[in-house]
Amino acid sequence: MNTLEIQDLYAGYGVQPVLRGINLHIEAGTWFCLLGPNGVGKSTLVHCLSGRLEVRQGSIRICGHALQTELLAAKSRLGVACAPEQLPGLLTGWQCLEIYASAKGLTQIDPAVLELAEALSVVGYLDRYVDTYSLGTRQKVCVLLALLGDPGLIVLDEAFNGLDPRSAMLLKQHLSARLAAQRCSILLATHSLDIVEHYGDVAALLLDGRIAQAWTAVELGALRARGGNALEQALSVASGVMMA
Repeated sequence: MNTLEIQDLYAGYGVQPVLRGINLHIEAGTWFCLLGPNGVGKSTLVHCLSGRLEVRQGSIRICGHALQTELLAAKSRLGVACAPEQLPGLLTGWQCLEIYASAKGLTQIDPAVLELAEALSVVGYLDRYVDTYSLGTRQKVCVLLALLGDPGLIVLDEAFNGLDPRSAMLLKQHLSARLAAQRCSILLATHSLDIVEHYGDVAALLLDGRIAQAWTAVELGALRARGGNALEQALSVASGVMMA
């Protein structure tokens, strides 16, 4: 089953579209890495998936539900980590979790999310106001919010920025366990080749609003097997720039 299907997607903020004819699909249990330099449309695609930006042309289906015509059903299967600066500063972490849980129709916060919060050492901060949080703590809360309700598609935009190495490792392990259980798929917009090399199942390079190149699981495996900087070189050839 595909947890995400995008066909001929066009979207943008002004007269000129940012995304121009995006086509991709993600199967359940897949960690999909969306790569690309700044300003090529990665965050714009995330905004389309979350419903924050209206699609001009094309279609999006999340776990079989059309986002344009089955909004509530699609969003019930979606978990998007907002940008840390978008968290409401005058609410506590607990209040954010409770509001998100209520919006998803949950009567309580998922035990697995609370266990992850404990592992990430964030529980002690949840009684405090968000505007007192460090970047790393905000980032952790954003991910916790995205995981509420056991979503079938988890969308993360540079979600590891600001995390200390231990927290990043714990989060990667938690996400990998969800994937291994076929509970979800993940779309991660990132610059990090380390995540692609060690966790990504498939990857695609976004340039100028289009998918410039995609790598299947077999192709990524072959690049990993070559060792060295084979993956970085492949991306550099495809994009004409060195990836950060």
